[in-house]
Amino acid sequence: MARIAVVTGAAGGMGRAIVAQLARDGLTVIGLDIDEAGLADIAGTGDVTGLVVDLTDAEAVADAFVRIGAAHGGIDALVNNAGTCFMSEFPDIPASEFERQMALNFSGAFFCCQEAVRLMLGRGGVRKIVNISSNGAYNFDVFDPPHYRASKAALDTLTKDLARRYAREKIAVNSIAPAMTETPLFGVLSPEVLDKAIAQMPHGRAMRPEEIAAWVGFLISPAGDVCSGNVIILNQGRDVR
Repeated sequence: MARIAVVTGAAGGMGRAIVAQLARDGLTVIGLDIDEAGLADIAGTGDVTGLVVDLTDAEAVADAFVRIGAAHGGIDALVNNAGTCFMSEFPDIPASEFERQMALNFSGAFFCCQEAVRLMLGRGGVRKIVNISSNGAYNFDVFDPPHYRASKAALDTLTKDLARRYAREKIAVNSIAPAMTETPLFGVLSPEVLDKAIAQMPHGRAMRPEEIAAWVGFLISPAGDVCSGNVIILNQGRDVR
């Protein structure tokens, strides 16, 4: 029987790479995104279906997982990948932007974890939650604005709480915290900021989505069964002191 995985932000650059990785690994993948056209692009690339949902709407998320449960009987993995970075600087961050940042990067993942755990309990094997965080939660030499950092740090705290809370139920929860990665988020940066950030990467380039997706695949594979409660920092060794 195929394992069932849900990937949020599935229509974006990182999301597409993660969906493709898990489909190659033999999982049945349900991609969640608000981008209907983007989901149509990935549907059928392996055992992949898309489900349009506003992840900031708790009721919409609950309804999506009810539909997934009815169709598949439960889930074995959740990847909270959806997110963005708004670039207003402190102290001039509008309240609406702060709320939107937290909603997209943290609240949606929180809602998905709530619903996913319900569909994971009672399933066989070690079930997995992988949260896509960011080096910006820890490295204060980089450009990230404070509301973005806060949203990712909150996500990592959720990772650790759920890992401890559900260890005996064999639900493993980890965060992956990448540094500069080639995604459409590059478009929010000025050329000067982007060039400076890439220059700080030891390999002289940003990382690629498929490289991050490979780590997601590892954690969701049996090799990742004993890993839980960790924030795995991927940055080519940039921050070693």
